[in-house]
Amino acid sequence: MNTVPRITDVQRRARLARRHLPGPGRRAATTREATESVLALHATDAATVYLSAAARMDGPDHESVGRELYERAALLRMTAMRCTLFVVPTAIAPVLLAAVGRPNAAVRAKGLLRRLEANGFGDAAWVESVTRSTLEVVRERGEATTAELAAVVPGLDRQVVVSPGKPYEARRSIATDLLFALAADGHLVRGSRRGGWTSNQHAWAPAPELPDIPAPLARAELVRLWLGAFGPGTVADLKWWTGWTVTQTRKALSDAGAREVGLDAGTGHVLPEELEASPAATPEPSATLLPALDPTPMGWRDRDFYLDPGHVPALFDRMGNIGPTVWWDGRIVGGWAQRADGTLAWRLLTDPGREARAAVEAEADRMAAFLGERRFTPAYRTPLERELAS
Repeated sequence: MNTVPRITDVQRRARLARRHLPGPGRRAATTREATESVLALHATDAATVYLSAAARMDGPDHESVGRELYERAALLRMTAMRCTLFVVPTAIAPVLLAAVGRPNAAVRAKGLLRRLEANGFGDAAWVESVTRSTLEVVRERGEATTAELAAVVPGLDRQVVVSPGKPYEARRSIATDLLFALAADGHLVRGSRRGGWTSNQHAWAPAPELPDIPAPLARAELVRLWLGAFGPGTVADLKWWTGWTVTQTRKALSDAGAREVGLDAGTGHVLPEELEASPAATPEPSATLLPALDPTPMGWRDRDFYLDPGHVPALFDRMGNIGPTVWWDGRIVGGWAQRADGTLAWRLLTDPGREARAAVEAEADRMAAFLGERRFTPAYRTPLERELAS
């Protein structure tokens, strides 16, 4: 009788630490390598991508990190999982576009058309005309912001009523939905930043030509990439991370050839080659300071194997966004924040011992040196971060 292999929480944390939380001597040399280690960087908060990369790099320099993040050679900013903005390695952009981007674009485009019809103007032909004009302007200029496009593309500045009759009824420019759909559909990418390193204002630029991959093949490949960076994980983890349906998730796992394993929390999946390979050495414990919305804590829906549920109220906001976290030996042990004077304050929510405390202090000094005179405030603030920053 075949026995389902078992992977304990201790073994999962060792995998997490080895892949995502490299200690001294094992860190990445470039921003691209740091990004590849976690598949993609959450880019909703402009400061996060800098800090996520720096935490995983050996001797990071703020200016060089910024150049890699924005030069659009090895890394791209694109709308991907759960309609969220990510910085992704250019090599896997075609997979993300087919597996999650284009489905998101179709949903947003249909929603825009419904709102236009409900507001009494515009149809599919009108939207197509505005789309052509928008893309022509971006190609001619090389880059353009939403405001610049709305000023010259007829109709793009039109506004529609959103949630009519509701207490939260509002008016919104169609540019918001149209440009999102064009980006998710692979026509546009976020270009150069307008403002400082924490600014979320970007110009739009023409997307590079990407190979066309059938959606089922792309979903299977994305599963393999996710398992390679985050596995083992459950169906619920993968469904949450991608935004797929349960049916799509199960089919993609099957198409990817994923193998079932027993976890302390139930049934998980891994790549078959991981079960066939010799066990990797457990990495030496190390400390890491990760920023808010970092891809590591946002990689699983079920986080109990690395996060004490009792610490959730301090580390998450009401919308489920995680704040800055302190890690030791593959587990979240506290949180941190930058004060107005630039110093980093941190607090342990559990006592991991003298060695860990010394390592956390050294890592805080390292990240403070990376920041230098620069200041940032997370876009989504959490109770512990607010307290430490005050």
